[in-house]
Amino acid sequence: MIARNGNEFLRALGRNPLLVAGITLVTLVSLFGLVGRLFVPVEMSEVGAARPAKPPSAEHLLGTDQQGRDVLADIIYGTPTSLEIGVIAGVIGVTVGALMGLIAGYAGGIVDAVIQIVVDILLTIPSLMILIIVASMLGAVSVEAMALIIAALAWMWPARAVRAQVLTVRERMYIQLARFNGASDLKIIIGELLPNLMPYLAANLVGAISGAILASVGLSTLGLGPMTRPSLGLTFYWAITYGALIRQMWWWFMPPIVIIVILFLGLFLLSQGLDAIANPRLQTKV
Repeated sequence: MIARNGNEFLRALGRNPLLVAGITLVTLVSLFGLVGRLFVPVEMSEVGAARPAKPPSAEHLLGTDQQGRDVLADIIYGTPTSLEIGVIAGVIGVTVGALMGLIAGYAGGIVDAVIQIVVDILLTIPSLMILIIVASMLGAVSVEAMALIIAALAWMWPARAVRAQVLTVRERMYIQLARFNGASDLKIIIGELLPNLMPYLAANLVGAISGAILASVGLSTLGLGPMTRPSLGLTFYWAITYGALIRQMWWWFMPPIVIIVILFLGLFLLSQGLDAIANPRLQTKV
């Protein structure tokens, strides 16, 4: 049975090259941050670890920044931090949004109306402005606090999207049959609705993680993110602060840009691949 399911999974991947490409790129970026630390000690990412502002060499493959950090070490230890913020914020945001969307779409009536009003009001508020205000008021924030701040404004779009999907699914024959057989609302939601929404929720989760990573990088670049742990956004912050672009220290700001481009390309392809599974209109084969 396990071998059969494995073969079916591999055949499904073979029919979805976008999903394969996305998984590959995201895995490579993740392994870069996880495996790289086995070869580069964390001390190299600290201030004064080496002579400052040195170009790439055999000793420091990506050079050093103005404060003497090894840029390669800074990126190796900073990439997992940005991924951690994105994953935590994305999972919380999609979980809360999916719960609100399921309740609104399945219950309908006054419950649906109240949730929709709350979602519509919150969607009119500029998220970036709120994030900047909250982060600046809190001062120094931890990785977990940053993730929670971003997640607090990341659940509205998933809630609206899931509600729309539930509205189309709840009137289908198998749902009506479950009701006719006396199944409880909770059993219908968990046993019937959720399994059919999982591919759609997975695609939303990837999109939420992408948005959370982008928000964390943006806030850290402005100096409003965690300052005690390396991150891609914090690398940009110090590069901007010390004028790396004007001083033509390309080895300082280009590597994190390359990592971010590869990561977002992988997440985009992963989202497109999952969307092809979740959206029957995009499927060429069943």
